[in-house]
Amino acid sequence: MSETLQTTDVAASDADLLAQTAIAVCEAGSALRERFGEVVRYQTREELMRALAANDDTALDILRPRLTRLRPDAGWVEDELDGGALPPGEWWVVDPAEGNVNHLHALPEWAVTATLVRENQPVLTAVHLPLTGETYTALTGAGAHLDGRPLHVSQTADLGLSIVATSQARPDEDEKVVRRVGSSITAMLFDALVVRAAVPATLHLLNVAAGRIDAFWQFAGARADLLPGALLVTEAGGRISDAEGRPWTPQSQSFLAAAPGVHAEAVSTLSR
Repeated sequence: MSETLQTTDVAASDADLLAQTAIAVCEAGSALRERFGEVVRYQTREELMRALAANDDTALDILRPRLTRLRPDAGWVEDELDGGALPPGEWWVVDPAEGNVNHLHALPEWAVTATLVRENQPVLTAVHLPLTGETYTALTGAGAHLDGRPLHVSQTADLGLSIVATSQARPDEDEKVVRRVGSSITAMLFDALVVRAAVPATLHLLNVAAGRIDAFWQFAGARADLLPGALLVTEAGGRISDAEGRPWTPQSQSFLAAAPGVHAEAVSTLSR
């Protein structure tokens, strides 16, 4: 079999796999939508963690068997807060309730994500927003799409005309990271038109891929936070790096996704 035919077969297989992955995240999202609407009360961190786990388990009961059937030999990332490189081979990186705290507080910014990583490179991703019914997908070399429509990053070439966004540090994050987040927001308030700060990261990255937001940055962060959006943004024509402009990997200590026209300016602002 020729190398060209082998490549074509793999691409076709991945395209079918992406379609099935999108169905799985939509089904999990429907289950979470049924649990949405009332603010979940909690008085302690333990009660909060139980409520978060209940949402995760609801989605995982659907996602895990479906994705495992699609790729039986792929590994499964157990902790959605993990970072760093993965072992060789294929891995499912799943966030069953991205923005879980928002869900518990009856806020609309949450999603279900599933990304297949092959040799530490994301090859396909599906992100479903249950409250709007939107599904964002990306496949390496085939572009990024919203419900089948191609996505393209912003054409903005001036950070001073840009809407930019970031996410806050995780609970119990190192103090240096927390302070760096704060100083970066201050720097962007001077240089950008509008600065948005909220969780989860994935929803900001969807907006970068769709051209609604011009740049997103984050310090530290987990694989499940960043891999889906990283693939969507790059396939929509955006640039991905760390905050200093170096190539980004899951081991990087910072992350920047931007429209090509403002990437260099964003790096300059974040490096001050």
